[in-house]
Amino acid sequence: MKRYLTILLLLNVVAMTASAREVFPINEGWRFFFKSEKTSDNARHVTLPHSWNTDPLAQGYWLETTGSYQNGMYIPVEWASKRLFVKFYGVQSVADLFVNGYHVGTHRGGATAFTFEITDKIRFGSDNSMLVVVSNSSRDDVLPTSTDMNLYGGIYREAELILTERTAISPLYLGSDGVLVHPQTVGPEKVEGEIEVHITSKGDNSCTLNVDITSPRGERVFSKRQKARLDGKPVSVAFSVDNPTLWSLRDPALYTVTASIGEDSITDRVAVRTGFRSIGASTAEGLTINGERTPVRGVTLYHDNALSGGTLTPEDYDADLRIIRTMGANALRSAVMPHAQYLYDRCDEQGMLVWIDAPLHRSSFLGDVSYFATPAFEQNGLDQLQEIVAQNINHPSVVMWGIFSRLWMRGDDVTPYIRRLNETARTMDPSRPTVACSDQNGDINFITDLIVWQQDVGWRRGSTDDVIVWRDQLQKNWSHLRSGVCYGGSGFLGHKSYTAQSEPRSNWMPEEKQTRFHEEYAKNLQNDSLFWGAWIDNMFDYGSSRRPYGINGAGLVTLNRREKKDAYYLYKAMWNGAEPTLHIVDKRRRLRDYEKQAFRVYSSAGTPTLIVGRDTLAMSEYAPFQYRSDSVAIHGMIEVKVAAGDLRDSVTILVGNVLKPKRTQVLRRTAGPQTTN
Repeated sequence: MKRYLTILLLLNVVAMTASAREVFPINEGWRFFFKSEKTSDNARHVTLPHSWNTDPLAQGYWLETTGSYQNGMYIPVEWASKRLFVKFYGVQSVADLFVNGYHVGTHRGGATAFTFEITDKIRFGSDNSMLVVVSNSSRDDVLPTSTDMNLYGGIYREAELILTERTAISPLYLGSDGVLVHPQTVGPEKVEGEIEVHITSKGDNSCTLNVDITSPRGERVFSKRQKARLDGKPVSVAFSVDNPTLWSLRDPALYTVTASIGEDSITDRVAVRTGFRSIGASTAEGLTINGERTPVRGVTLYHDNALSGGTLTPEDYDADLRIIRTMGANALRSAVMPHAQYLYDRCDEQGMLVWIDAPLHRSSFLGDVSYFATPAFEQNGLDQLQEIVAQNINHPSVVMWGIFSRLWMRGDDVTPYIRRLNETARTMDPSRPTVACSDQNGDINFITDLIVWQQDVGWRRGSTDDVIVWRDQLQKNWSHLRSGVCYGGSGFLGHKSYTAQSEPRSNWMPEEKQTRFHEEYAKNLQNDSLFWGAWIDNMFDYGSSRRPYGINGAGLVTLNRREKKDAYYLYKAMWNGAEPTLHIVDKRRRLRDYEKQAFRVYSSAGTPTLIVGRDTLAMSEYAPFQYRSDSVAIHGMIEVKVAAGDLRDSVTILVGNVLKPKRTQVLRRTAGPQTTN
């Protein structure tokens, strides 16, 4: 087999002059082949991020299998006195790394970063080979074991090579940067806390550690130098900042924390961004940021789109955030597992609240098992949760840690394990509340600091007005819980129905049903003081090979991001106070010929004026921002126009079948005169 090696940029002149760490992207030059191919002779040349599920040459789009990634690199002999690490930002779901044929390590979990040291496996001054064996097959010891979202196999995020001196800020601590900021008291007069620095060394017993904090204006507001003992434990540096600019939705102020090693000269340096804010939660005040009540208008965000699959790019995240912010949401939930760091960086900058889920999740499929009461399963869940906290603790936008989602209360008792997870998150980070999403009764709901009720009363049975009965029971019996609510239902644009009462079926889910569901829930639950927040499930449709059409259609926007469903404009009217909304509902609806029709409009620009053909119809507000018209009988091609203030919207609709004559004009002919006996 012909060996393939890529010479990385790694120039000798850079190697000889570098005094601190150097980071080199290693996204180019990879060759990919499936394990079933048995040989790499016909391996495809790919660039990271890459997923075989969206590879045009992959056989079986939603394939669960094992694939191999090969690369090569020349390592200069001048680096023999240094240390080398390889960092992967996301591999779905299990990765085994080999360097020059030696097994370096295994990582289990598809959404967190991980780092391996490869120094002792490298041939300096020579070519070196790297092989990553990746599997996205379902396993009972890697979470999530139950989900309907596609787990796109491959190295689906970036990778990099890290070069350091023998003593360095550790790249190995749970896939983090090795610098974790812990604010303990936060107020407008002062912020106090500790900075946790992980240091790794080969040969030194101590070093000089420097910590600096720079304000959003670029001013140094804290500086400390101390001797650090290298005994395998993290170094804790107490800090204090006077008169801080606190991070908030309106003013997302960001500080830079820099940790460096060296006294006369710096041999390693790591800088992280963070923000200082306090988070509170109570039944009386709901969720507070810096002591100010902050009603949460949230959306659930999954992990793909139609073009990129699971290999989301910065441009994909930027586009999604624009749609979310335009709708007026101020919070997003990373469903099932974390997104890339890039998304949270943008949320930090833009003032968006974030809830990150751990992968202890149950899908709605009855045959799934979400909890295996085995040591391997439980340890993997703990490992992934610790990585999630360590890698995202510095993001001020992240305001809560999700512990579980929609678990059963049947079979093996999962509550002791949930308590272990909850305690782990609270120990690693006491500054944030924990949260869970639940659609069950029982003790499972009393463990996390916050609880979000996944509710679908009136979706498949009953009436959406029944949600008021549920809400009143919650108020009566569990008002002491710090409750939020989450709801949603599927709606596909091409699924037409004549009536809003049509029940959703597995392969027929009309948008109208979704629209009515959101209208009634919004009318009954939005701005209810019982809930600290409302979460819409979901913001976008997402890939789900286990569902009809390969898509979960519960999003307010289609998988390809081209079409916004009616419910999107409902929330934009309610939530976006800066940009008025005017939208005619059910533009894609099929109307019966000559039946009287009423029209609905969402408006945040005042009472709209509606013109249907030549008729001007009166409109009345039946719920906040929701308007209905009088009924009118229409036929054929009709133009519908609406105006409110300076806003306009219109649609041309076809009613009935214009090629079919009116029933009143059809004469039945008989063969002869009728007779009676």
